[in-house]
Formats: sequence, C-alpha cells, structure tokens
Amino acid sequence: MVPVTLLSLLGGAYLYVTVPVSYQSQSSVALLDSSAVARLAPTFGNPISNAGGSLIVTADVLIRTLESADAAKELHSRGVTDPYTAGFAPQSESPLLSLSVTGTDRAKVLAETNTLTAFAGEQLKALQAAAKVPPTYFVQAAPVVLPQTPVSKSKSRYQDIAAVVILGVVSAFLLSILLEGVAVVRRRRPAGNSPAPRPQDARTRRRTGAGLLGRRVDATAVLTVYLVLAFFIPSNLALPALGGVGTPANVFALLGLLWYLATWLGGRILPAPGTRTPRVAMCVLGLAVLAAYVADAMRESSHEEVLGADRGLIGFLVWVSLVVLTSAAVQERGRLDVLMRRAVVMASVVAAIGFYDFFAATNIADSIHIPGLQTSVAQVSVMDRGAFTRPRATTAQPLEFAGMLAILLPFAIQQALDPVRRHLHALRRWAPVVLMAGALPLSVSRTSIIGLLLVALVMVPRWKPARRWTAIGVMTASVAVFKVLVPGLIGTITGLFASFLSNSDSSTQARTVKYSAIVPYLKEHPLFGRGFGTFTPDLYFFTDNQYMLALAEMGVLGLLALLALFITGIHHGGAVRRLAGTESDRELGQAFVASSLVALVISATFDSLSFPMFAGMFFLILGAGGSYLGFVRREAETAVQGPGETSPVQLPQLVESR
Repeated sequence: MVPVTLLSLLGGAYLYVTVPVSYQSQSSVALLDSSAVARLAPTFGNPISNAGGSLIVTADVLIRTLESADAAKELHSRGVTDPYTAGFAPQSESPLLSLSVTGTDRAKVLAETNTLTAFAGEQLKALQAAAKVPPTYFVQAAPVVLPQTPVSKSKSRYQDIAAVVILGVVSAFLLSILLEGVAVVRRRRPAGNSPAPRPQDARTRRRTGAGLLGRRVDATAVLTVYLVLAFFIPSNLALPALGGVGTPANVFALLGLLWYLATWLGGRILPAPGTRTPRVAMCVLGLAVLAAYVADAMRESSHEEVLGADRGLIGFLVWVSLVVLTSAAVQERGRLDVLMRRAVVMASVVAAIGFYDFFAATNIADSIHIPGLQTSVAQVSVMDRGAFTRPRATTAQPLEFAGMLAILLPFAIQQALDPVRRHLHALRRWAPVVLMAGALPLSVSRTSIIGLLLVALVMVPRWKPARRWTAIGVMTASVAVFKVLVPGLIGTITGLFASFLSNSDSSTQARTVKYSAIVPYLKEHPLFGRGFGTFTPDLYFFTDNQYMLALAEMGVLGLLALLALFITGIHHGGAVRRLAGTESDRELGQAFVASSLVALVISATFDSLSFPMFAGMFFLILGAGGSYLGFVRREAETAVQGPGETSPVQLPQLVESR
C-alpha cells in the first residue's frame, strides 16, 4: 500500500506543479437589423428592437464562418493562438452569439478575446459585401457584453490530479488484498494435516482481524458508513463530473463493492448460502441495462445521451454493490439486525428534519454546502402546496422524502413490536414510528398517503385482534390530532384525491399528456429502449412514472426486469413469513412484503429510481430480504434435522491470515 500510494501522491503533486491554470474570457455579440429596416414602423428607428429571430440563420452562418479553417488561420496571424469557440448563447432563442477564448496567460486571453470580437464584426460585413448587399441593408454586429476579465478554469486540472491519486490508491488497495490472499493460500495446509493452533496464534488472529474499535471491519460497518453519507448529505449534492449518480454515498458504495471483490478474491469471505435470489434479479436487470446501452450506441445519439448512458452504468453498479454487500457479505444475522436498526434510526432523524422544514417553512438542506460538491438538480427550492411548505429534509424532492420513509416505515413498526427489544423504553422503540409515520402526511402528496395506506393494509390484518383494534384506534386518533395541530392539512390532502378522482387536477392531467408523448419514443425502440439513463428532463421531459421511464430507456425487457425486482422483494417477505419459526420472524417477513409492495405501487407516481436516496434504500432492502431468507432457511433446516444432527449446509467462515 505505502509505496504505490506515495507514488500516486507524488504524481498528483507533479501534475499540480507542471499543469498550468487555464483562464477563459467571454464576450457576447448580438446581430441587429439594418438601419433601413429599423426605420420601418413600429420600431421608430431603434435597431435594437429589431434583434429578432429572423436573423437566426445569419447568426448560424457567421458561427460556421468563425469556426472554419480559413478564419482560424487569419486569427492565428492576428495573434489568437489559444483555443477559441463561437456559438449561440445558452438558453437564447435570439441571434445572440457567445465568443470565448481559453489559455494559460490571463492578459493574452483578454487581448485575444477583443481580437475575436472585432473579427466577428468584420467577417459579418465581409460576408454581406461578398453577397453584394447594399450597405444600407447590412446586418450589424453589436457587442452587448464586452470581453470579460479572464477567470480561472481549474476544474479539468483538479480532475486529472484526483484521477491519478484515486487510481493509485485503489490500485494499491486491490494489489495488497490480492497479494495477501495469494500468501494465505500458499501457507494453507490440508485440513487433515493442519496442526492445532497455538494459543499465541489465536491471539494474533484476533489482533489482526480487529478493526479500529476492536471489531472486525465487515459489510455492516461498510454499509453503515454508506447510510450516514446517504441520509445526512443532501442527495442533490454530487461530484460535478458524475452528475446525479456522483453522490458521496454512491461513490462509497462503489468502493464497498471493490472491498468485497478484493476480499472474496483473496479467499477471506464466501457468499452467504441461500441468498442467490436478489443477485439473480440484479443479473436480469443488468442484461436489460447492457442491452439498452448497446441500443444507444447503435443509434445516432447526442453527446449528452452518451454521457447519460455512462452515468446509468455507474448507477447500476451502485445498486449492484448494495445488493451484493447486504445479501452476500453479511455473515451473521445479528449484524444484519444491527444494520436494519441503524437504517430505521437514521431515517427517523431525516423525518425529524422534515418536521422542522414543515413548521419553519424552509429547507435546511439549502444551508448545507460541501466543497467539491454541487447540486445535480436544477432549481431546487422550497416547494409549497396550498398553504403548506412541503419538506424534503436531506432528499432531493418531497416525493423522494415521502417514498423513502414509506418503504422504511414497516421495519420501524416491526422493530417496535419485536419481543427481543421489549426491555427497551417505549419511547426508544416507538419514536422512529411516530416520526416517520407523522412526517409522511406533512409532504402533502398522494404518494405519502398511498404508502401509509398500503403499509396499514398489509401489516394490520396479520395482527392479533387486540393489537389490530389498538392500531385502528391510534390511526383514527392521529387523523384527529393532525386536524387540530395543523388546520387545513387533512382538507388539502383529501382535496388532492378528490381532484384526482374527478380528473380536474392539473398535475394529473400533465402526467397523462406525458404518457401519450412518450409513445413515439417507445415505438422507435420497443424491445431494448433508447439507453438506460438517456431520457433526461433537460433533453426530453419529466415522466413522473418509473414504469414509463423504464419503457423509454430499456424497453419492454427493462420493464419486465423492473417488475421482477419488486416481485423478488415481495417473494423474500412471503418466504420468510412462511418458513419463520417465531412470530417475530413472521412479522419481519410481512414488513418486507409491505415495503416491496409500497415500492411497486408508488413507482407509478414518480420516477422513483432516479432519486439516489430512495433507490439506495430500496436496493439495500432488496438485498437484506435475500439475506434474511438465507438465515431463516438455514434455521429451518437445522430445526427439521434436530439438534443432534449435523447440517449439510456449513456457514462460511472468514479465513484470517497469520
């Protein structure tokens, strides 16, 4: 680790010293109608009022002229030796040109921008003179933004430095793990000839395997760090180069996947038996993603779509990492219980932040700024509905806030009712349930209410009559409490459903229009889609429906793979409930059924997997369901064989190096 890491740090320092900082200066030029045209009514001689769309073609011709080889040669003779660009100004529908020069000398860049701006006006006059246009009808080039003071563009420089350092550290990490695994295999003796370990060897193994706080670093510890990053860093903040998938939590999840692969290749861990189902479902989704990626490569897609397809592959690897770590890497049921409790506790903290946002009419996430990260969601601001502020806490959008709490609420209820935790104080057990269930209506959305109703409909009927009637009474009382404490909230929510049923809701009508608008794209690529991650709102439009988005991006194959994921989650819960030997495990299985069913239904109300926090929690739950099913199956097999018999299924053991 040490020499390769030092070499990567030295390489990064070398780039920092040798790669110069680049500067960029910009100017803007508008094309104006000729003075003869400007004298016509109703402009009354004002040429600026005639800077209309009729000059778009003229502007396009001028841009092509400036980017030609002859123009570049002429500019080079005038001293413009640095790279320059000419194009339409961003988000402009008028003949407004944006000119820029990028170089390493600040003063030279400014002078070159002045030369380029003047040259643009000269070329426009030369084009019209060559066409023998009378000077009276010449279109004029008027600089509306003079060449700006050059600003430093250090993004690419720091990206190169970070790439060298990260590549070196990751390579050192993988190399060290692989070499250690090879050494362990070489030293390993046949099981029959292996002598009994000496006492000092056992102590050495314990010291070697201990983590920072005296416990071995395992998948639960890795996933706990992921949960902290996912819940407490706003999900709209990401690394600029990776877009929406570049959240710190997602990047750490990819490192967790590398950790698992290196540990597995080194022979230190084996996949937990009986946990293959979620990974098989991910393989099916992977086939759909890869087929869509190939389909995107075979058509004439734009550069933005290619980048979107690459980001889609990165996002899929993040999902794979979460499923693999939870289903294959967790070796003890107790550690999986700890992971699920931590997820519920952290989600309840996010729900508490949502309470603050609602009553303070603000978004606390707007005040969180982390150097190196920038928002990946355009125009994230406080959202209102009726007289209420819709909270989003640390999520990117109120719908993500509601969806994430809805799929974790069943586990909060199961943990509160778990007999193993009955010795804890009631406040400690029920506070997460109160916070998460109470925050859902505050999002003022149909998604949250649908999630609450589904959780109640799946879990409450399975309870004994006494608990069932108590739950119904608590839910009825909760409606009354909300009506008193937050006047108008219940009426606003019922109005949402009333407008939906009467088809008078503007948001519902807008979504219906989008459904018909997506049909032409589906007809072009019905089987494999346009490419996973390519149907972005900046290029097309919001779908507000995960199934429609899957059809557009991955076609029919992708839709079937997505449905297989949800059905797999429901299967996990049903199988755990069927094989469980205790009432606690049966309720746990029912919680998995409720969570997966909620995800299945509310994915029709918004593009759920486009939001990193919701997607991360869903795939973590999917993998955890497969892991619990493996534990329950092994426990059931042991119970059938009897205590005196040896189970043919041996739990994988960690192989420690001496």
